[in-house]
Amino acid sequence: MTGGELTLGAVLARLEEREGEVASQAGATKKQIAQLTAHLNELDRTVEEVRITRKTLLELPDPQPYAPPNLPDHPAYQQIMAADHPLRARRVCEAMDLMVAPNNINSIRLKLKRLTDRGILVETERGLFTQPRPWPSGAAATCRPSRTKEESGINSHNTPRIGYQ
Repeated sequence: MTGGELTLGAVLARLEEREGEVASQAGATKKQIAQLTAHLNELDRTVEEVRITRKTLLELPDPQPYAPPNLPDHPAYQQIMAADHPLRARRVCEAMDLMVAPNNINSIRLKLKRLTDRGILVETERGLFTQPRPWPSGAAATCRPSRTKEESGINSHNTPRIGYQ
């Protein structure tokens, strides 16, 4: 044979080498396909969750625009709302030029609690009252607490009700 001719053994060796290269590429491609398939499945789940969320939101009733609750007619409530916030009963008495006496403090505290029950004020900590944070423009808001006292089992003295059965 001449130098340009290949022997059968050399051809078989070259074919075996090429087969190994192609098999290696095929394995790497299969691994990429498995990764892409997993990623595609994850994206499909996300798309479905977004569809469900959109469908749920579209089924919700239109939110009612925020309407501030009405203050009681008594002038003391207007004076309370005119005071600086946050409010404590003693400071409100001082701002209203009332004598700082237990009866006056308790009366003002009851009025502050009444405004809290109506959603006009919130009690951020015990005895400290402030106006609720304003809602972002366009956001629906209601001042109704998530549960009323009756629903939560609390009486007017903020103590749990005990029922006998």
